[in-house]
Amino acid sequence: MAQTLDRPPRARRLRGAPRALWAWIRSAPGTYLWLLVLAVTSFLVARMDPRTLDWFLAARSTNLEQLRSRPVHALVASALWTGTSSWPLYAVLFTLFHANAERWLGTARWFVVAATAHVLATLVSEGVVAWGIVRGVLHRSMAETVDVGVSYALAGVAAVLTHRFAGGWRWLYGGGVVVFYLVPLVFSHTFTDLGHFSAALIGLSFFHFAHGRPRWDPGRALRRRRVRRPGGRPGPAAR
Repeated sequence: MAQTLDRPPRARRLRGAPRALWAWIRSAPGTYLWLLVLAVTSFLVARMDPRTLDWFLAARSTNLEQLRSRPVHALVASALWTGTSSWPLYAVLFTLFHANAERWLGTARWFVVAATAHVLATLVSEGVVAWGIVRGVLHRSMAETVDVGVSYALAGVAAVLTHRFAGGWRWLYGGGVVVFYLVPLVFSHTFTDLGHFSAALIGLSFFHFAHGRPRWDPGRALRRRRVRRPGGRPGPAAR
């Protein structure tokens, strides 16, 4: 009976879900504003025929031609468009990585990490493409390759979250991020794989942003949950 009184009724919890969701979204405004823009652009991408889509995205790409003629436009526009309409996947990834990073670092610092990773990783990857064209290793058509999307910024933000973890968890998570982006680079050797790996290293370099920010120990959090009784009161082991 006591446990029943301690727990809120199911209906009350369900009624509070929209309020909790809205509170979460408001705590990461930059993430969800960006995601809203991507929802609109993904909707448009899904309704274009392949030929029109290639032409449209080429004008908003961070390829060499666009970087030479309209560098600022290319860097901004490429972060607002994607080559696919998989918006639900972006919603999950943005919530897991961008939203948590923004809540932890604050909107300004989160934006600096995401923008820096996007810009510098683009310049690194396209710089290699330019070098390959000059040396004759790559075909000149690579200068007009469509290269849009949010993955460089996502890689940088996912990497900076390494510094959110405490103790050995930091090495475990950070090592996982590095391996995740290094393996495709080793086996595929594409310029986008180089961009992703570069973005991850850039995100890791922002360790100074973690100064004074709270750290998270998943093991301790799990132990705390285990020693709590069903009614939410700590058991003897928690004292």
